[in-house]
Amino acid sequence: MNSIKTTTRAAILLGSLLIGASSALAETVLHRGNSGEPQTLDQAQTSINIEAFIVKDLYEGLTIYDAAGKIVPGAAESWTLSDDGTVYTFKLRENAKWSDGTPVTAEDFVFSYQRVEDPKTAAKYANILYPIKNAEKINKGEAKLEELGVKAVDAKTLEVTLERATPFFLELLAHQTALPVSKASVEKNGADFVKPGVMVSNGAYKLEAHVPNDSLTVVKNPNFWDAANTKIDKVIFYPIDDQAASVRRFEAKEMDLAYNFSADQLDRLRKSYGEQVHVSPTLATYYYTFDTREAPYNDARVRRALSMAVDRDFLAKEIYSGSQIPSYSMVPPGMGSYGEPAKADFATLSQLDREDEAMKLMKEAGYGEGGKPLSIEIRYNTNPNHERVATAVADMWKTTFGANVSLVNLDVASHYGYLQEGGKFNVARAGWVADYADAENFLALSVSTNKTFNYSKFNNPEFDALMKKSYDEKDPAARNKILHEAETILMKEQPVAPFLTQADLWLVSNRVKGWQDNAANEHLSRFLSVSE
Repeated sequence: MNSIKTTTRAAILLGSLLIGASSALAETVLHRGNSGEPQTLDQAQTSINIEAFIVKDLYEGLTIYDAAGKIVPGAAESWTLSDDGTVYTFKLRENAKWSDGTPVTAEDFVFSYQRVEDPKTAAKYANILYPIKNAEKINKGEAKLEELGVKAVDAKTLEVTLERATPFFLELLAHQTALPVSKASVEKNGADFVKPGVMVSNGAYKLEAHVPNDSLTVVKNPNFWDAANTKIDKVIFYPIDDQAASVRRFEAKEMDLAYNFSADQLDRLRKSYGEQVHVSPTLATYYYTFDTREAPYNDARVRRALSMAVDRDFLAKEIYSGSQIPSYSMVPPGMGSYGEPAKADFATLSQLDREDEAMKLMKEAGYGEGGKPLSIEIRYNTNPNHERVATAVADMWKTTFGANVSLVNLDVASHYGYLQEGGKFNVARAGWVADYADAENFLALSVSTNKTFNYSKFNNPEFDALMKKSYDEKDPAARNKILHEAETILMKEQPVAPFLTQADLWLVSNRVKGWQDNAANEHLSRFLSVSE
């Protein structure tokens, strides 16, 4: 009897230990749909938000966006600013470490920022750090790397000197371009520093695996300074650019988050999933860009005519089910410091009057009915919404001008890679999401020296001069006036034709806690949790 009781007690004890071990070992996993394969995980080379979602889970900048989309301390626990607004002194967290256990130092940030501005790196977003003293000169080969205005005062103190006071500088530091790299890792591993098993990161997660076009897995970084408050153990990103497939996987409970679903599904999804459907207005512009290097798109009359013939109300209501709003300005509304954007002069006309004016301009330019035939190729990145927009715009141009319009699509990485590398085109779809809440972020895309994002290759000396003047103007009201003048030129010339002010469309499973819609569209996995 005693032996039986002892065995039973032992079995019960063993069972309870196994249950305890099982619950302790149970991983919490977040499955994130990410609507495309990243071109790169090198923060100096990233350029699109689906890359930013990943690298911001892996790395932490001096500042970050919190769950509500507000700027808060990141790797820097605090900072001070000089009276003239040009010198920031950042105090790094004493317990900030890399995933290999080594300390994050001020020298890592000096190395990282120099790397971004080094012309040899050819960083796509080098201009993000141009407010730092000598950054632009270094990037253009006009100054030495060591002249960059960043200095390691000591291991945990970083001093950053700016060219001029920059009100939005703390927001720039939360951009993926300003994320640090481990100096030791990059010097040791070179280009391989981004690979699984090699990457050393300082964020809430570290890279575990990457199977291109299938999945990318990050796991909790035990050396992260706030690891105790990081609730999700593993995040799997799925690069699905097929929106229908993404929705199906969400509905099958295979994914907890689905980004950028097809807007024509909005009503159906709302009926089925209610509050799990999120439509979040954002500082983003959906636009078409014209290649101004060749006829007929080097003629502002042709560009204006094509832009005027596009019925933006139709695009917003019929294609996007009212989830986006018609736009006639490059800068989206809602930019608090900027006020009302400078809209195209035809914004107040009815669509019929716009089309009449468009036909006159096109005839004046010698194209369309009675003139040279108009053949247009529209390029867009693979996506049902973009395809529907392209098809609708093609029909509008055929109806208004008798144009012969064809469509070409590529996956998101290839599409933007082609544009950024200067590939020739007629008309191309693009979108811009604010990197920081300032009108300059949208207008600077069309400065002639912006080799990466000035897809149209627009070159207008008056526009360039106004943008240059805006950087030197310290009075906010006077600066806004200059930026409005620049946008007025841009909207008159129409190298870019804004169509819509965007909203971010997300499906968020009710398993996910801590989600907050925000205009910055920032959703770090470390601020989320998953309930079973």
